[in-house]
Amino acid sequence: MKRNMLIIVGHPDTESFCTALSEAYMKGALSDINVNVERIEIGKLIFDPNLKFGYRKRVELEDDLMNAQQLISWAHHLVFVYPTWWGTMPAILKGFIDRIFLPGFAFKYRENSIQWDKLLKGKSAHLIVTMDTPSWYNKWIYRHAGHKVMKKNILEFCGISPIRVTEIGPVKDSSMKDRTKWLDQAKQLGALGR
Repeated sequence: MKRNMLIIVGHPDTESFCTALSEAYMKGALSDINVNVERIEIGKLIFDPNLKFGYRKRVELEDDLMNAQQLISWAHHLVFVYPTWWGTMPAILKGFIDRIFLPGFAFKYRENSIQWDKLLKGKSAHLIVTMDTPSWYNKWIYRHAGHKVMKKNILEFCGISPIRVTEIGPVKDSSMKDRTKWLDQAKQLGALGR
């Protein structure tokens, strides 16, 4: 049986290094004939990232978001590629998640209970996160705050597990040699299906 993989590029600039990393990952994944791969570039989607009424009032999903929900349902493995800005994901990725990881799709609150149903169980994920902060600083000073939000508060809340994280950086002053190494790493991760 083929494994379905969805790559979600969370950088608003479609010419970013995150896009290049996603393309390298996809190339590696497609080297396995037992893998189907689709890719969403959030920067190309047309949607309002603002969840205007919270969950109080339903707002109809735009076509691009309905398509994204279908692809997430289809996928066995989700790969999020995005930069760390101000310690977490870009606003456009957060807005994408706010709009489509909705009750009834990603999770469901139980009546008269603090428990909830995790509707995206059976899926795994990999976060490929670019940063300008050195990895050691992100670990010891920031305590991986942005990774924890994405892993614990969003994906695991919806039942997605296991979740791997690969940090890429510091990107800001990186050389072409560094970037080539990171692109090769992304391609290898794709080939491994991680």
